[in-house]
Amino acid sequence: MGRRHEAAEVREMLSASRLVTLTGVGGVGKTRLALRVADEARRAFPDGVWLAELAELDNPALLAQGLTEALEIRDHSPRPALDVLVDHLRDRQALIVLDNCEHLLEECARLADRLLRAAPRLRLLATSRQALGTAGEQSLAVPTLGLPDLEGPRPTLATLARCDAIRLFTERAAAIVPGFQLTEDNRDAIELVCRRLDGIPLGIEIAVVRLRALSVQQLLDRLDDRFRLLTTGSRTVLPRHQTLRALIDWSYELCTERERLLWARVSVFAGSLDLDAAEAVCSGEGIDRAEILDLVTELVDKSVLLREEHRTAVRYRMLDTLRSYGRERLATAGEEDVRLRRHRDYYRGLAADARAALFGPAQVQWFARLQLEHANLRTALEGCLTEPGQTGRGLEMAADLLYHWITSYYLGEGRRWLDQALALCTEPTAARARALWTDSWLAIIQSDTDAAAAMLEESRSIGTRLDLDPVLAYTALYSGMVAMYRGEARSAIALYEEAVTRHRATGDPVGLALALIRLSLAHSFIGDSPRAIALGEESLAVCDAYGEGWHRAYAMMALGMDVWRQGDTARAAALEKDSLTFNRSLDDPLGVAVNLEVLAWIAATDRDHTRAAGLLGALRTIWHAIGAPHSGYGHLARYHEECEATVRRALGKAAFNTAFKRGARLSYAETLVYALEDELPSEEPAVGGRPSPLTPRESEIAQLVAQGLSNKEIASSLVIAQRTAEGHIEHILSKLGFTSRAQVAVWVAEGHRTAEADGQHPPEDTV
Repeated sequence: MGRRHEAAEVREMLSASRLVTLTGVGGVGKTRLALRVADEARRAFPDGVWLAELAELDNPALLAQGLTEALEIRDHSPRPALDVLVDHLRDRQALIVLDNCEHLLEECARLADRLLRAAPRLRLLATSRQALGTAGEQSLAVPTLGLPDLEGPRPTLATLARCDAIRLFTERAAAIVPGFQLTEDNRDAIELVCRRLDGIPLGIEIAVVRLRALSVQQLLDRLDDRFRLLTTGSRTVLPRHQTLRALIDWSYELCTERERLLWARVSVFAGSLDLDAAEAVCSGEGIDRAEILDLVTELVDKSVLLREEHRTAVRYRMLDTLRSYGRERLATAGEEDVRLRRHRDYYRGLAADARAALFGPAQVQWFARLQLEHANLRTALEGCLTEPGQTGRGLEMAADLLYHWITSYYLGEGRRWLDQALALCTEPTAARARALWTDSWLAIIQSDTDAAAAMLEESRSIGTRLDLDPVLAYTALYSGMVAMYRGEARSAIALYEEAVTRHRATGDPVGLALALIRLSLAHSFIGDSPRAIALGEESLAVCDAYGEGWHRAYAMMALGMDVWRQGDTARAAALEKDSLTFNRSLDDPLGVAVNLEVLAWIAATDRDHTRAAGLLGALRTIWHAIGAPHSGYGHLARYHEECEATVRRALGKAAFNTAFKRGARLSYAETLVYALEDELPSEEPAVGGRPSPLTPRESEIAQLVAQGLSNKEIASSLVIAQRTAEGHIEHILSKLGFTSRAQVAVWVAEGHRTAEADGQHPPEDTV
């Protein structure tokens, strides 16, 4: 694997310091070294090893939010993201890799200082072109890859092959030229190429691409010519950053004019992009739209763009060093403003298209696509809200993304975008009215009902003044939620009925389905079961007519709740489990939590008090993770309290506490299995005597790993980026204390028992 000495040095530094920063020029291999160290250190961090990729994050104010996403924290409270992070990490023994800190240096330093002060068992491994400069930090200047000592004896071919730079060259060359090997005939040329490139990993990888058309000797000759020009014919050695720059310049100049244009234009994307986005943003003025596919293919062949597999489409990503170079070229050509505007307009349109397709069979695919595009959506929003004359469009875009905010990790971020846009766009327009009621729902989910009520009052005022029926329909709906949260059931019912009437009149199935669900819950709450069930079934019919899934899951939840109240616990459990199955597939923790609530009440009604206590224990953990107990469903707290009191009386203090604590110890994945299959997982210990810590998505991926699927195949089957799949697998290995996929397969096959539980240690392997 290479870098053995450096990796050992970094591990030793991490044992002595809680913040270690790897420094060096771009392309020297800081990220690769950090990931190797993190991989090898997994066993020391029972609460996980996490990667936060910061290169695509341009707004310093979103640093803490970006880290909560990397740690997969779904907090629905109105607390600042940094406070959420501190609370989450306070008692955890974890390692976080902060990758590419240089453009957020001061912010990363402040964040690191705050987290390390609050979380005594946390360690941070950062990569940056310079040290963060915080107290207690240790830094390592990452050297280039090793080469034979020029002053020493000529190494044997086998010894040469073990040199890190030579090994990287030959591995990459074999991937491009099948059958390529290090031989006595080419060894000198390969070594000289690596020396010309100063052993810089990215430089070697870029140069090796030329072997598609050149021999190693020809590549060496071209490099010699190139560097001779740069040093005016002298034998002066170029500084390392100039060596890499010269090589990228050469790669750029070897591209055709249209390939250069595309390289520069693609640099406006944050994270990854798909072909549709490339065609929309990068075509025109020298590139026809029909040419984009061929040009993208050429840049993939030249390793300027990296290809990522998904089930229905392919996405592309550019390394940060090449992206920065392309952005410089774009600015030099005077095209930066034009392409950023095209980028902004494309993603503003994408948000609008997603909103239009929300209520239909493509709903879940849209949710997944927006998550993949989050970095680009964020960049587009930033552009709208900072460019004069575009803030109104930013307001509309933030509102269009309502369901992206509430079905992903971004609820708090969504509210911040809406708050910012509303502060900039104060005119009483239809767009402001819609953004206000949109923002109010996020506030309701965060249990910030006073702020929600104020926003709804203003939205209603604008709607009345401008005669906006859709606005009045939604303000009635969300005002009903606020009233219900405050225990004003009769007022809530009147508002929900108004919302139903108005949504019928405007022909809005989204608002109608949601209003029917809430009205059903309210009638159930006051004991009007026939009306509650009729409304729940009508909501299901609306969803089924459009092939919609998410609202349908909530309609089943509401229907199951009243069927339970009527005493039909078998049907109620079936409805809740159907709803739970969908909410699990969407990874919607709020929906899951409400499903679990009803299943706990059903268990108590069926006098399965031990099961009810276990579910109540699991719920305490889940509601704490969400950050807002009974988020948006505060009126249900009464049922929760009654259930807990009943179960406590039935079991007695000791038995209740035992079952409750056992449920609280369950992982999220184990809780879902328990809820759906009616059986608690075995008490047999997993890693370190604790239950399996895998999330539902990680459990799903562990099953696919056990089936022998590759990272690419896993990504395709789950409609996620290959990098995302790889990240999940890293987390799985970290949480289970394993070093190989084979160990994961054994763990799955043995019913989630680790090798350590049996005192056995499988042979070491690599992922």
